Amino acid sequence: MLVARSVAELRAARHEASGLVGLVPTMGYLHRGHISLVDAARAECGTVVASIFVNPTQFGPGEDFSRYPRNEEHDLELLEAAGVDVVLIPTVAEMYPEGDTARIHMDGLTDVLEGARRPGHFIGVATVVAKLFNIVQPDFAYFGRKDAQQLAVIQGMARDLLMPITVVGCPIVREPDGLACSSRNIYLSPEQRQQAASLSAGLRQAEAAFQDGVRDPEALRNSVRRRIEQESLAAIDYVSLSDASTLRELADPVEQPALLSLAVAFGPTHLLDNITLVP
Repeated sequence: MLVARSVAELRAARHEASGLVGLVPTMGYLHRGHISLVDAARAECGTVVASIFVNPTQFGPGEDFSRYPRNEEHDLELLEAAGVDVVLIPTVAEMYPEGDTARIHMDGLTDVLEGARRPGHFIGVATVVAKLFNIVQPDFAYFGRKDAQQLAVIQGMARDLLMPITVVGCPIVREPDGLACSSRNIYLSPEQRQQAASLSAGLRQAEAAFQDGVRDPEALRNSVRRRIEQESLAAIDYVSLSDASTLRELADPVEQPALLSLAVAFGPTHLLDNITLVP
């Protein structure tokens, strides 16, 4: 496995790549969810490239950029064992050279949900992913569905900018109690970790109601809220039921695929989860 620490090294390796190229962008501190993306890429592509880069432009004031977990040695061991061919680990200075001002803004999809809670976040996400796409020039790029809004933004960016890349959304990987795998789970205390299982439990409870015929959006949102509010340490940021394509909140009975998503804080740690409801 080649570890490329500069854009020039990566581009030289890309020139030698065989077959279709799949990219798995990460911020490191890898878990089973990340490796599932590598597995998906390995199944479809002749060459698999992963990136490790904690992107400063997607963190707002007071957010956890400096304390975001990092363990490069362990990450590289996991990626090599999973069959990655090339890992790109660029510096901040190379990704954002002095005088860099170009940013990508996506109208509509970025001013709701996480975009409303974290202004500017998706500008940073779209910008760094566009840079990675330009550097690697993959045929396919793989992202987890846990960050459903991020996936929608990146798919929209690739479509609107006519990028010759297929952005693949991969299933959420969960712990045995249902908690979605996340690098931020490490921040949870034992009691917080136990209570965090309520996120997926609340989503499953609403999904069961949906399967029983409940179509009222607020009733479904309230079903999730009631389950999570049973936990003393959980602070709900939002519970959303939105159109799966536009991410706009639904007021009328659900007749099209809908994204039931949430953000919940345990102390300073914000966790995301979602499911898609299909009538």
